[in-house]
Amino acid sequence: MASTPKRVPIPKNGVDYRGKVVLAPMVRSGELPSRLLALKYGADLVWGPETVDKAMIGTTKRLNPVTSTIDFTRFPSNSSRPTPIDQKESVIYRLHPTKEKGRLIFQIGTASPVLAVEAAKLVASGVAGIDVNAGCPKPFSTSGGMGAALLQTPDLLASILEALVTQVGQVYEIGISVKIRLLETPEKTEALVKRLCQTGITGLTVHCRTTPMRPRERAIRDQLRMIGGICREAGVACLMNGDVANRDQALELAEEYCVDGAMIATAAEANSSVFRTQAEGGPLPWKEVVAEYMKTALEVENRWGNTKFLLSQLMPGKADAQKRCQQAKNYRQVCEILELDDLYDQARDVDERLGITERPSQAIEKAKKKNKSAKAAGAHHQQLDECHHSYLSQRGLGITTAMAV
Repeated sequence: MASTPKRVPIPKNGVDYRGKVVLAPMVRSGELPSRLLALKYGADLVWGPETVDKAMIGTTKRLNPVTSTIDFTRFPSNSSRPTPIDQKESVIYRLHPTKEKGRLIFQIGTASPVLAVEAAKLVASGVAGIDVNAGCPKPFSTSGGMGAALLQTPDLLASILEALVTQVGQVYEIGISVKIRLLETPEKTEALVKRLCQTGITGLTVHCRTTPMRPRERAIRDQLRMIGGICREAGVACLMNGDVANRDQALELAEEYCVDGAMIATAAEANSSVFRTQAEGGPLPWKEVVAEYMKTALEVENRWGNTKFLLSQLMPGKADAQKRCQQAKNYRQVCEILELDDLYDQARDVDERLGITERPSQAIEKAKKKNKSAKAAGAHHQQLDECHHSYLSQRGLGITTAMAV
């Protein structure tokens, strides 16, 4: 009789990563609208963007009555000047307590067990797990000893995980996990994974690239079976990441390399519907995805700069609409460009609350004046020719609708 595989117990408020296809943590593409859209299209779990411990510490947790979200906010702290009376607090992290319940993993950037615990405690009651970023190769992360820099300090990384397991995971009954990259040799990777699997974590994700490798370089998968085997022996769930294009491929790769699931990153950034299976119709056309993204971004009043960036990723670069949207100054203008008439009024209200309304441009004002002239000409021609008046009036209405702001 076959023995039951060993498994680290999944806490009551945690989630098992096994059998899951998830949205990878991405700094700009992991904000709330992107996560909600990924869940809508079939992602099993979503990782939030890496959030540095010091950025979270000192935030105030608030229920946003307009968006029904939980916001962690604080005043900017990078200036020695006194805070202006009308200074608005910045949203450091935003989550949806119902739509993301049981499916959101908070990823933390840290190089300190003490700071990691302090920051994680702030958000622990609202997430299904805390994940330590030990794979980001960007200087903003590694220069502080975080991200991929932790791969070179395995004892420090292990101490961070152990502190989170005992002081956060066990207290809030959620899982603690880690995301790493491959090391210089398979032997070093093997030693690191064995060390981390003894810390009490419930999951480990491996990005199948080394720290110096860039996303354009093909992922290396020949160590996956070894890593998956170590995790399986320790009872830790193992996810793979790197060059995963869609849900169907994710499940196929997980089975081929004997790991428990997979993360999708770049492909999901370009089209959130990659989590749909081929049986469900596969990825949707970009226009449909963009319309749904705009609807979601407006519902949670996403920061305009982030929305604008995501639109640039979700829309084909050669599309005329993409170029025009990158020149837009607010939500209302994007709705006009994409002809999202049903979202126009909502966009106007959100622009007002976010303070991104803008006076009509000179071009729009000129068009309005021209439109008034056209209407006047139409009234004059009515006396001469009723048929001609009808045509001119319709043309004037068309201009009015297109130029309304």
